[in-house]
Amino acid sequence: MNNDLYIKESNEIFDAIVVGSGISGGWAAKELCERGLKTLMIERGRVVEHKKDYIGEGVPPWKEPYRSKVNNLVTEQQAIQKQCYAFTDNTKHFFGNDRDLPYQTAEGTTFSWIRGNQLGGKSLTWHRQSYRLSDHDFSANKLDGFGNDWPIRYKDLAPWYSHVERHAGISGEAAGLPQLPDSEFQPPFEMTAPEIAIKASIEKYYPDRHLIMGRMAHLTEPSELHISQGRVNCQTRDECQKGCSFGAYFSTQSSTLPAAAQTGNLHIAPNSVVHSLIYDEKTRRVKGVKVIDNNDLSEREYLGKVVFLCASTIGSAQVMLNSKSKAFPNGIANSSGVLGHYLMDHNYNARIEGDIPGFENEYYRGRRPGGLLIPNFQYEPSRYSKNYVRGYSFSGDASREDWRSGQERDGFGADFKAKLSRAGKWRFGMTAQGEMLPRFENQVALHSTMKDKWGIPQLEFNCRWSDNEKLMMEDAAEVGRKMFIKVGLENVTAEATERPPGIAIHELGTARMGRDPKTSVLNSFNQCHDVDNLFVTDGSSFSSSATQNPSLTFMALTARAVDYAVKEIKAGRI
Repeated sequence: MNNDLYIKESNEIFDAIVVGSGISGGWAAKELCERGLKTLMIERGRVVEHKKDYIGEGVPPWKEPYRSKVNNLVTEQQAIQKQCYAFTDNTKHFFGNDRDLPYQTAEGTTFSWIRGNQLGGKSLTWHRQSYRLSDHDFSANKLDGFGNDWPIRYKDLAPWYSHVERHAGISGEAAGLPQLPDSEFQPPFEMTAPEIAIKASIEKYYPDRHLIMGRMAHLTEPSELHISQGRVNCQTRDECQKGCSFGAYFSTQSSTLPAAAQTGNLHIAPNSVVHSLIYDEKTRRVKGVKVIDNNDLSEREYLGKVVFLCASTIGSAQVMLNSKSKAFPNGIANSSGVLGHYLMDHNYNARIEGDIPGFENEYYRGRRPGGLLIPNFQYEPSRYSKNYVRGYSFSGDASREDWRSGQERDGFGADFKAKLSRAGKWRFGMTAQGEMLPRFENQVALHSTMKDKWGIPQLEFNCRWSDNEKLMMEDAAEVGRKMFIKVGLENVTAEATERPPGIAIHELGTARMGRDPKTSVLNSFNQCHDVDNLFVTDGSSFSSSATQNPSLTFMALTARAVDYAVKEIKAGRI
């Protein structure tokens, strides 16, 4: 990446400012730059260069000092971050330091805030599952009365899903399901022989449940566009969180950032912690961004004509809540009073496992970077359980025990070593991914007295699972247990847990979209009702969580919002 991209001080008034460089921020920058707008991307963390800074890539566990385990000192500094599935000794540099990033939780609550403060954000470590929302998801709030009505429907977003899918590259298979619209697909990864057999059994006994290959932002058949970007097909190493020099999975570094930079319209201000947005009382618009230097804590400002806030659900809420003025004493664009409220995460609190009999002569090649999915089969009110509303999906896979299973077993000597060299039994496991209802009382707010090292008020979370989510996971565990037994699995175990919100890393809500400015922050194009040159396109804009992984929808919403904003700018309305 050209060093001329990076700036610190600047007196320029940019056509657009993008706050954040993760999945949403990368897409905002790409779309704005390609439409001819001089754009500044602001990132609170350090620069991470594609390939060069993937320091853990290709390093096997036996060549690492702690065999992928994290030493005690780092564990103390990253106690929250280590809860993430992707956190190891060779990925810890892509996660925040909890010591420098304190936050509070209300009495009796917990929240796990997983953070990746660097150029590219969590696009470097996400799990790459990519699913469209359906009309059932966009209309659920209206139909059952929980939450405000989304101001959009599937038809509004469908062309933008296609737009971002062609650029990002999504592998998967068409299934023709009403609750999970098909994407613009590259060829899917293959199922193993046991998975194919389980799929047939599930769909035989449960016609409303469909076991499909997961849809992933991994190239399996790169297009000319992907190859021109230096991206090639997935190598099935399943070491994605270390960074991928092949560009096989979608990230800011591999895809949207080089596209934006190629236009010559992009500048990046790294190590710039956004303190607040600068609001002009006369024009009733945002005129810039106030930042604190990440290293020396000095202050500076950047000016722009339109601002896209893409700092993550919680990051964007913090910036908006801290942007106070006479017009907005409780946070910018907050005339509705709902800013910070309706915080959601996905409910990953049921796990089912079992042994697969037979298939002793079957194995697989490579390490597939994702698994299978049973989409939500309770996707409309007529299908709801009698004990709770909404539903859940199941995700998981089959695998055969190998030498790693010996880590959990007692053993010693030649016989034990010989056993480790032989493949063990096949296992099948699935985790429920449940919807969390939008509830006003689940919120994030600025702490009244405590600040972080940049002088910004810390956040205080007050978020907990309701009985609806708890009953849902109890049901998912029991439904999964019965399903596994029915299809012939053995030694089946099922458990409902209560891990805290946040750990799914799918934070949503806090600046929700809506038709009514009195009950929402954003309109149908992610534009603030109260401030027409401020757009918020990350997960904070969601009115409900659905069950699908949300990142693909972040991309589509962002591209659609940029298209609208540019048209409004050209028409002189912004």
